[in-house]
Amino acid sequence: MPLLIYRHLHGEERFNLFKNLTILGSASGGDVQLEQDGVAEEHAHILRNADGSFTIASLGRGKQILINGVKEKKATLQEGDSIQIGRANLMFFEREPRAISQPEAEFDELSAFRQVVTFSDRILRASHPDQLLEELIDELIETLSASRGFLILFEAGQPEVKVARGVEKNELSPEISKCSDAILQRVLKTGEPIIVEDALHDAKFSSSVSVMNLRIASVLCIPLREQGELTGLIYLGQDNLTHAFTPKKLEIATTFAAQAALLIMLKRQLGDLEADRTRLAQIVEARRFGAMIGACESMEKVYHRIRKVAPTDISVLITGETGTGKELIAQEIHKSSPRASEPFVAINCGAIPGELLESELFGHVKGAFTGASQDREGRFQQAHGGTLFLDEIGEMPIHLQVKILRALQEKQVMPVGGTKTQNVDIRVLAATHRDLENAIQAGEFREDLYYRLNVVEIELPPLRDRGEDLMLLARFMLKRARDEYGSSVKDFAPRAVSLMKNYGWPGNVRELENRVKKAAVLCDGQVISPEDLGLSEANLKPLLPLAAAKDAFQRDYVNQVLERFAGNRTKAAEALGVDPRTIFRHLEKEAERSES
Repeated sequence: MPLLIYRHLHGEERFNLFKNLTILGSASGGDVQLEQDGVAEEHAHILRNADGSFTIASLGRGKQILINGVKEKKATLQEGDSIQIGRANLMFFEREPRAISQPEAEFDELSAFRQVVTFSDRILRASHPDQLLEELIDELIETLSASRGFLILFEAGQPEVKVARGVEKNELSPEISKCSDAILQRVLKTGEPIIVEDALHDAKFSSSVSVMNLRIASVLCIPLREQGELTGLIYLGQDNLTHAFTPKKLEIATTFAAQAALLIMLKRQLGDLEADRTRLAQIVEARRFGAMIGACESMEKVYHRIRKVAPTDISVLITGETGTGKELIAQEIHKSSPRASEPFVAINCGAIPGELLESELFGHVKGAFTGASQDREGRFQQAHGGTLFLDEIGEMPIHLQVKILRALQEKQVMPVGGTKTQNVDIRVLAATHRDLENAIQAGEFREDLYYRLNVVEIELPPLRDRGEDLMLLARFMLKRARDEYGSSVKDFAPRAVSLMKNYGWPGNVRELENRVKKAAVLCDGQVISPEDLGLSEANLKPLLPLAAAKDAFQRDYVNQVLERFAGNRTKAAEALGVDPRTIFRHLEKEAERSES
């Protein structure tokens, strides 16, 4: 007797076509009830014709039916025809079938490759590879008309089911996790994909664990590789159809397998990055000194000096290039001092015009100058009991330096326009990027003030001399920028790291932070490129030929030795192990170079 076979998640139903008119739909009590999405209550009917044939027809607009994958309003059914109504799939047979096979015509290769391209685009934007691996198996099941799919990966050398999905895009229990399965073992041994066309009757594989337990009619199993190494398998099964998987479908599945391998690699890399992030946090904590980060030898010397001077009231001069973090040092000294609970007041002496700086420092009384409508405290008074930080002290006008010196010596200040001094109890920390000894020689800085401020000097190294601190700081700043701006950037590309390590960083830590922030915002991927940082070979110091580099080093070194011996040629020559005439020729060349 003609019949329809309807196989679904919960089993198989058979409907004998003994009526002249059979209604198919989702309505309860109908002739053929299809409980699937996209099925109307009365969706289609099958009419027995006078000649014994059967015709299927849609019952209205929007009630679509597909016959062997082709949209039809009305069609005469043939033996083995596939009928799709909504998400329900049925097979038509003129008599009870022994084995069911799927026509090749159902497979739309072009559409399948479009699915591959679409999914590839999603991988490029992937942030949760675990979820995408499930969706990839769902795509394979749908594209290749499989009933179920499994992703099997090797963990510590053993196969483990990571994803198990059914045709309804639901999670299945990992029924084929046993490594004794004959089909899995075959692929593992040969490293080649395999198609089992009629699994239940195949002489080699009918006794396979997966076939026996799941009653699978067709099987497709393909290996996953990463850099030539077998890392896992994808196993697809079709419960209802023999010959369900063809060479064309294998080609599509292999392309999807390459995407799966890419996702697995991405998952591992993200895991490594997460581990790196944890390790970075531990390293940062181990190398943190208050708000400062770094553990190079020169920074350890800085920390040592901070520990020594912080408990005292001694004046400290902090030197170093612009952007090295001199104010952070001042803040750390204050926080570690007995004055920590009192104010920390900072003023940039180079950022305020000279005519206003005196008022900013010492305050003024009402009427002292045009616009002085009321008395106002200066930074000295605001810092009373605490710490006053004079940043860029080398930019202070010479006439104000006299008043600063007097205020430090007498611990009293006179507001602009005032007649009475005010007592101040402060600790003074100063900072500059200038060579103040040269400024003294040039008459631009008072020697007595210099020695008043520079009881102890703390010199901050430039970023280019801090070795591994550079990337430690960069990754710390990247994490902070990622949190602040919601960026998905994970790390720096190897080429970017190479350029960063070889770049001079004239703006030091401040420049590094600005470049990292910009890159975190502008980067389109998950890895920062040199272009994102605005760095290229053009930013690097030109390389000298070896001979020129040797000459430059020798010249600088001889000059350092001469400086050490206060220009004494005989002592310098003795220390260098050369004839004094060598030193004389060196000085002649230096003189010629200066004249040119």
